[in-house]
Amino acid sequence: MPKKPELALDVDGHLIGLRYPTYFIADIAANHDGDLEKAKQLITLAKKAGADAAKFQHFRANKIVSKHGFESIGKQLSHQSKWKKSVYQVYQDASVPWSWTEELKRHSDRIGIHFFSAPYDIEAIDMLDPYVPAYKVGSGDMTWHESLKHIASKQKPIFLATGASTTVEVEAAVQIITKINPRLCLMQCNTNYTGSKENFKHINLNVLKTYLQKFPAVILGLSDHTPGHATVLGAVTLGARAVEKHFTDNRKNVGPDHGFSMEPSDWQEMVERTRELEMALGVEIKKVETNEEETILVQRRCCRAARAIQSGEILKREDIDVLRPVKPGAYTASEIDQVVGKKAKCFIPQGEALMKHFLTAPFMASTPIQKDEQVPRSSVLKEVH
Repeated sequence: MPKKPELALDVDGHLIGLRYPTYFIADIAANHDGDLEKAKQLITLAKKAGADAAKFQHFRANKIVSKHGFESIGKQLSHQSKWKKSVYQVYQDASVPWSWTEELKRHSDRIGIHFFSAPYDIEAIDMLDPYVPAYKVGSGDMTWHESLKHIASKQKPIFLATGASTTVEVEAAVQIITKINPRLCLMQCNTNYTGSKENFKHINLNVLKTYLQKFPAVILGLSDHTPGHATVLGAVTLGARAVEKHFTDNRKNVGPDHGFSMEPSDWQEMVERTRELEMALGVEIKKVETNEEETILVQRRCCRAARAIQSGEILKREDIDVLRPVKPGAYTASEIDQVVGKKAKCFIPQGEALMKHFLTAPFMASTPIQKDEQVPRSSVLKEVH
């Protein structure tokens, strides 16, 4: 029967899957603060901190939000309630000018990090196509099926965040995308951007188990906005192999995304802890590891002579001690029942390991050994102390 090919997502030659290192996406988003040079600086910092990709968000205020719609609500909700400007103005200030795109791509290529973005209108999808090896779909757009179909038609890897959605909505989005383009990473997400530790109880990493069962042909990921590394390490343990977190040079900066973003030192620690976890997860086969081989000798027990045993004596249980270290070729602790009732073929000093060639069944013919002959010290394997 042919072996099933290993599931992996190829982003410009970088493979993402269970057998590969976790792919880290630094979401710079609005943290460029309207400055192209700062945007490039953040890309460089992300690379140095261990990110595999620098991600932006390409939107235009009038193509993503309705000024009238938000003003008619009467107040700004959730994390937007802390914004000092109107929702429309914040989006306008935070947008990435399309004229930056080529330079951001060129700078990313120079330093060896992937550049891609989350486009928030149809025209942005087309504009980005020559510059990006993959697309991100934000949680808010996963029910905009028209956009999903258009992104899927580009036949590039897609990272789909699934915050603030139901299983039915996720199933519909996955079906729409994979019918056109199977290259999908499905990311568990919670879209509360307050950075509060209270959010941990709403993360629901176990949803990744559901995704694994329902969507076995897609790669799993996490798009996260919580502080620290707990959610990332938990997600990787559950099978996520792509992680997206917001990235900034300083959380104290003024702007909509800085407060819940990660700084370079925290990002680097996250990557390092994840690499340790990946090594620790290891393989699914239980076996004696190479670094345990010596501990078997010093920690396991073997059968040893509890007293000096003369040649020809029949061993009883009280003649046997079960002690560390185990000696290669000796009866092990699990074989003590095989030792009781056997006859010594030679003199065995107290404390010596009961080697299998020292003993024989009581009535089994064997090569005669003189009764007073002692075990030659040269024949005794060196013990491990």
